Amino acid sequence: MRKVDLCLSSEGTEVILATSSDEKHPPENIIDGNPETFWTTTGMFPQEFIICFHKHVRIEKLAIQSYFVRTLRIEKSTSKEPVDFERWIERDLVHTEGQLQNEEIMAHDGHATYLRFIITSAFDHFVSVYSISAEGIAISNLS
Repeated sequence: MRKVDLCLSSEGTEVILATSSDEKHPPENIIDGNPETFWTTTGMFPQEFIICFHKHVRIEKLAIQSYFVRTLRIEKSTSKEPVDFERWIERDLVHTEGQLQNEEIMAHDGHATYLRFIITSAFDHFVSVYSISAEGIAISNLS
């Protein structure tokens, strides 16, 4: 099996929930593979979005490109539905004035069918997420 970016819409991945949406910057931009597009929040914190892989995957490395995210919590689920999430990773990101935050995380026990990203705090009133990348392999289809 080959390693791929599991978080691309071209791999069948979807953003199935986001707590805010701006018609010019929808949550689907996170997984479209275009470095020029992004999702932006429109209000208070926490803010979250859920990514569905539509298959069982094993994630080895995550990469997040964002602006103004202070604290990020990532939860995962191996259920067929987006339930029973467990805390997986929590990070305080560094504020990078005028440039994207590029956070790479080596993943341990990265088996998932869904990921929930919760932005618990920010450096500003709004944040933007340009991309989520998950290097890994598809294990099996949901059945």
